[in-house]
Amino acid sequence: MNFSIRAHARQIPMSARKMRLVINLVRGKPVQEALALLQFTPNAAAAPARKLVASAAANAEENYGLMSDELFVAEIMAGEGRMRKKGRFGARGRFKPEISRSCHVSVALREINPQPLTAAEAAEA
Repeated sequence: MNFSIRAHARQIPMSARKMRLVINLVRGKPVQEALALLQFTPNAAAAPARKLVASAAANAEENYGLMSDELFVAEIMAGEGRMRKKGRFGARGRFKPEISRSCHVSVALREINPQPLTAAEAAEA
């Protein structure tokens, strides 16, 4: 298998900067190790990141018949999402803006030791 299994999470109510601190811990690690690491990471961003990696592993098992022991986190990235802008009224007629940030996270899993393509599979591709 030379392709990757992908999963996406959108509109997570957290800034992308906070999410990147957590997802940088698991990039390149095997799935089981990444899930264990995220389970015991005390940051609030660890819960949605763990849920996403577990979802991608479940997709691989259900759709392609791959066990999570055979997979590693090849790519994981967080991008900026929608910003909700609101505010409060301050002293002396001023307005105090508040920005609630969100982020989009995507993960790609690949096999640790991919099987080489046979001649018939290479001809189809």
